[in-house]
Amino acid sequence: METMKAWQCRSSPDPVEKRLFISPAGIPMPTITDDQVLVETYSAALNPIEHKILELGLAKKLIFRSPVTPGMDVCGRVARIGNKVDSFRVGDMVYGACDGVFGAGSLAQFVPISKHSIALVPEGLEPDDMASIAVVGMTTYQGLKPHAKAGSKVFINGGSGGTGTVSIQIAKALGCHVTTSCSTANIELCRSLGADEVLDYKSGDLIKQLQSKGRVFDMVLDNVGSPANLYKVSHTFLVPNGNFVQVGGGMSLSDFRQLGANMIVPGFLGGGKMKYTFVTAKANAACFEQLAAWMKEGKMRAVLDSTFQFDEAPKAFARLKTGRARGKVVVRVRQA
Repeated sequence: METMKAWQCRSSPDPVEKRLFISPAGIPMPTITDDQVLVETYSAALNPIEHKILELGLAKKLIFRSPVTPGMDVCGRVARIGNKVDSFRVGDMVYGACDGVFGAGSLAQFVPISKHSIALVPEGLEPDDMASIAVVGMTTYQGLKPHAKAGSKVFINGGSGGTGTVSIQIAKALGCHVTTSCSTANIELCRSLGADEVLDYKSGDLIKQLQSKGRVFDMVLDNVGSPANLYKVSHTFLVPNGNFVQVGGGMSLSDFRQLGANMIVPGFLGGGKMKYTFVTAKANAACFEQLAAWMKEGKMRAVLDSTFQFDEAPKAFARLKTGRARGKVVVRVRQA
């Protein structure tokens, strides 16, 4: 039986970085279905949702088997193809999104992925960079594209993290005027990515700063989920037919209550008055092809906070959990 190395997370109350382990005997090499490819992982990138899910407590035992292999972002080389795969060949460099804790994660030497969830990597682009844009790019693109067009004024809440740095660039590639928020230390980073205006939430109340501009924004893309009342008061800075789109937030009970209220409590009962959408992104090849094209054209660039070697995956999660990452945290599973 073929085996491979993979990081796995066992079930326990400890922080995720203390529960990760590599079995000395390895784990079985994944098999693939007819419409999947087996990718040899070069680079994997981490997302906050992963450690938040893995630290849910008792709830995670009802959702996941144990142990699980984390990692949703992947870039690597096609090692095998299924019988119904004709868009990729063995040896192709690809990137995209895998199932992570919901199935097979990219913190492993090999990962099976649907042919619909990957795209070719343009020649000359780096695995670390491509892995870093996959899930956040897919999510924010699907959040922005239906509502934003050339000339739209967009407010992106949280511009300096892994999601925000990609959101700014996608909005600019779509032709939008972008206002974003961040701390004082990250203002220049956001400007360098194309933000037309940056609001420093450290220097004053963010909602008051938005309200002072009047009802000028066509949409809000919320990567953070705070301030908690941002959606509730969004009618004071969104145009009358504007859209509030949320792609990020916390996993606490209060966060879930807030999400539920945003979705179902009408304005006349104290809820928000604007159209509200919570993005549940679905991986598709066309989305990844568009992101890859923008990377090749120079309209997007990767923003990496830090890179770790494969045996340093627990340190990578520890860095991600600080909440201070400027851009994405990447794990190099294999040297290209």
